[in-house]
Amino acid sequence: MSEHAAAHDEAHGEHGDHDIHPEPTSFLRKYVFSTDHKVIAKQFIWLGLIFMFIGGSMAMMIRWQLANPGEPFPILGKQIFSNSGGIVSPAAYTSLFTMHGTIMIFYAITPIMIGGFGNFCIPLMIGARDMVFPKLNAFSFWMMFVSTIILVISFFVPMGAAGAGWTTYPTLSTTMGTPGVGQTLWVVAIYCAGASTLMGAVNYITTVIVLRAPGMGYFQMPLTVWGLWLTAILNALFIPVLAAGMILLFLDRVVGTHFFLAGTMVKGGGDPILYQHLFWIFGHPEVYILILPGWGVVSDLLSFFSRKPAYGYKVTALAMSAVCVLSAVVYGHHMFTTGLSPLLGQGFMVLTMIISVPAEIFFLNWLHTLWKGKIRLTVPMLFALGLVFVFGLGGLTGLYLATISTDLYLHDTYFVVGHFHLTMAAAVFLGSFASIYFWFPKMFGRMTNPLLGKLHFWFSFIPINLIFCGMLYVGFGGMQRRLYDPSVYATFKHLLPVNQFISTSAYVLGFGSIFFSINFFYSMFYGAKAPQNPWEVTTLEWTNTTSPPPHHNYDVIPTVLRGAHEFGNPEFMKATGKDWLGQAEELPAAGAKAADKETAE
Repeated sequence: MSEHAAAHDEAHGEHGDHDIHPEPTSFLRKYVFSTDHKVIAKQFIWLGLIFMFIGGSMAMMIRWQLANPGEPFPILGKQIFSNSGGIVSPAAYTSLFTMHGTIMIFYAITPIMIGGFGNFCIPLMIGARDMVFPKLNAFSFWMMFVSTIILVISFFVPMGAAGAGWTTYPTLSTTMGTPGVGQTLWVVAIYCAGASTLMGAVNYITTVIVLRAPGMGYFQMPLTVWGLWLTAILNALFIPVLAAGMILLFLDRVVGTHFFLAGTMVKGGGDPILYQHLFWIFGHPEVYILILPGWGVVSDLLSFFSRKPAYGYKVTALAMSAVCVLSAVVYGHHMFTTGLSPLLGQGFMVLTMIISVPAEIFFLNWLHTLWKGKIRLTVPMLFALGLVFVFGLGGLTGLYLATISTDLYLHDTYFVVGHFHLTMAAAVFLGSFASIYFWFPKMFGRMTNPLLGKLHFWFSFIPINLIFCGMLYVGFGGMQRRLYDPSVYATFKHLLPVNQFISTSAYVLGFGSIFFSINFFYSMFYGAKAPQNPWEVTTLEWTNTTSPPPHHNYDVIPTVLRGAHEFGNPEFMKATGKDWLGQAEELPAAGAKAADKETAE
């Protein structure tokens, strides 16, 4: 072991070669109450996939009502909506879009991309044996699990689940607007989910700072780690702001305080707009919290499967960092219609325009990475390319909402729904599956079926664009979001065929998930055995440990010699006979000398 590696082991105690913890032997300690980051990652991913199915099913019910207003929901309608003869009632519809948004953001995307791949990738990609706080890591998952239990219970209490929208604006979300225990349980569930995320953020930030392998500086980290690390920083800064809003709203609902209540019907001088400030101070960084891991993953995958170094690696990392900083000061564009002073509104508008600059920079870096690359259209690469397309489309539509004059017309229309689904939901959806297909062999030691994976991609990518571009169209036509039956209004009646087309596309998207389900479960047990590095990529988890990795990840902590995107270097190719070189791979002496000479030149 090198002196550098020995110093690393001494600095990081239990993560050194001399102190590898034995693998637990009991079922409960190994698979249920595990402190192994890889097991916890799988727990988060399973949780997220289950709730993605639930949230997606709710989306199908919402689209059924918009396409077939007043008609009973097929097959399970009479069981789910028994009080209305299988028809989605106005109250049920309100709960559906509230819980759909809540589940997809906090209980599907967050567990899969942040809890799941954050846990799985960070230690493996930086050359660590585990998270720096393994017990806190396990507690983070179980706090999220408790949160899901509370959320599920809220469906079965008198008056049903929450119905104030996923943003839960007062006064609608107070007892005056939404009576019943369901909305209160929603507030508690979100608070617990935030606590879970905050624990994970502390772990991720600290792990990246103190447990990077010898030789791995910040600019030798894969961009996946950059994305997850920046996400953790945003979570640590802004989850407490959301928690403050949840506490005050809980007190208004349970204790009878008036933080957000005002007017002639109540005593006290509360302010419902105060909640919007608290929510969007968190809520706009939340957009980047959800998409940053996807940006990082795609930045790596485009390089891996174009067989080229990531174009402008440092610029991309710095641009992602700039987006994080600016995300804290643009939240007011969600509040242009609340009566902000014109000067303040103009300031938020300018800042929102500015934040598109670093986003455009790394988007162009993605295109440069693809240019003249030897592209391998694997399933992960297809999903990565899909993310590039939908994020670009969603980002362009965001400019209309960043401008006050156009936002005043488009605010609260389906144009907003289409925009944020393209930038956040569709992009993160595609990024999640790119991650699942890419790291599946590392997680389970087996390969997925490429034909089923490609069918899943095309049955996802095409419908997603039809759905959300259709929403842009009806939103531009003025159709308001959250309407139970837009067709009853003469202004929107002509849009019913478009809504039916959007709903049909949504059903096709749902059908496409069958290919994923078959592929996932079949491959887990019967897929072809995965070699250590089936994708021929450079990062530590593929080059320095087995598929799947052992309990302790690495027999010897690797010493990093270069960055994560070493592809196509002629001298390396001459020395090794392949077009890639691992981050910790030693070169033959002649090849190393020639490569050093080329680097110096």
